[in-house]
Amino acid sequence: MKVIAKIKTKYPEKFGIPRQSGLVENKGRIVFEKEYRVAEAFRGLEEFSHIWILWEFSEAKRESWSPTVRPPLLGGNKRVGVFATRSPFRPNSIGLSCVKLEKIEFTKNEGPVLHVVGADLLNDTPIYDIKPYLPYADSFPDAIGGFTEHLKERKLDVTYSENIFENISEPLKQEIIQVLAHDPRPSYQDDDKIYGIKYSKYEIKFQVTDKVLTILSLTE
Repeated sequence: MKVIAKIKTKYPEKFGIPRQSGLVENKGRIVFEKEYRVAEAFRGLEEFSHIWILWEFSEAKRESWSPTVRPPLLGGNKRVGVFATRSPFRPNSIGLSCVKLEKIEFTKNEGPVLHVVGADLLNDTPIYDIKPYLPYADSFPDAIGGFTEHLKERKLDVTYSENIFENISEPLKQEIIQVLAHDPRPSYQDDDKIYGIKYSKYEIKFQVTDKVLTILSLTE
């Protein structure tokens, strides 16, 4: 398969990336390789509100694979079948994400660029394909989420001092709060030590106590 594009996001490292797409309303740009910067290839895509992205776990490649993995959601100790998880350590390192298509911008230097919202991808992740999301076929409201069902209620309250976001725009502030509310810590960690994540050009230090996340600092 050929890489057709790369996505530009505010996640410079793996730690802190949302566990699934659509949880955080962060914006990203999908920039295509020169071979695929053909306007006709995107004709009609603007009519869809969401798209599927097929991409590569480029930072989680392994020479071999294991039939079972230890999902962090189960404490990191219990093993389940790799095909019952979305673990990056798979026979083929392919990821799947559904994101909102905000607009298609036809640029002079980069060709057609897709502006998306809700991506859970590392900056510069290679993309293999784009497909439209079809509500009548792709949506199953009564579907059962197995051992992930409890995540529906898993969100933290985020607190911070008034001056933390003093020089930050309101949209970026809300993105950061959403990222933190979904608890960037490993799922099997429940301690009050100080953690740090990078988002956009900022480094954020935080601490969690009794399901309340406190932002300690935010620096460029």
